Amino acid sequence: MPISIDRFNEDPTEALDLKEGTQPYRLLRFLGSNSDQAFTQTELHEATGIKRGSVGAVLSRLEDRGLVRHRGRYWAIVEDDRLASYAAQTNASSASTTDDYYGGEE
Repeated sequence: MPISIDRFNEDPTEALDLKEGTQPYRLLRFLGSNSDQAFTQTELHEATGIKRGSVGAVLSRLEDRGLVRHRGRYWAIVEDDRLASYAAQTNASSASTTDDYYGGEE
């Protein structure tokens, strides 16, 4: 779906699409869930189901935004307030939805 040229010009260039299901979201979610480890691109492909050829491009964009880091062949998530805030919002939203659906804890 096209967007207006005004919106195109106003959107910040550093904006990161973290909508559920997107490749950046899937990689960050996996790396965030395994923040005590580092992974190769092949391992990330196998764990997330993202096409092997796309993993490197996504990681490069995330690295440009300071969200992941790498050393040699291995990639890991960085400690970043933006990610912590996003994770907290996502977890709170998931818990709220689950509580609403299942009646919460009593």
